[in-house]
Amino acid sequence: MNLGKKRRRAVVDRSLCVACGCCVKVCPIQAIGIMRGIAAQVNPEKCVGCCKCARGCPASVIEMQEVEG
Repeated sequence: MNLGKKRRRAVVDRSLCVACGCCVKVCPIQAIGIMRGIAAQVNPEKCVGCCKCARGCPASVIEMQEVEG
């Protein structure tokens, strides 16, 4: 059990995302997809908080946020 443990998850600012797909290419567990050709979306159930998508985003619109997990 992870009671009270903080975990990181990627969050995309969809208002600034241009759906280039760079984050999709670097995600090692396929936790990110491009929705309707408009913006990237992270599946929070799959995301392990590795930060590869945030580092690979040329527009810097992905940030890591702490969540209860």
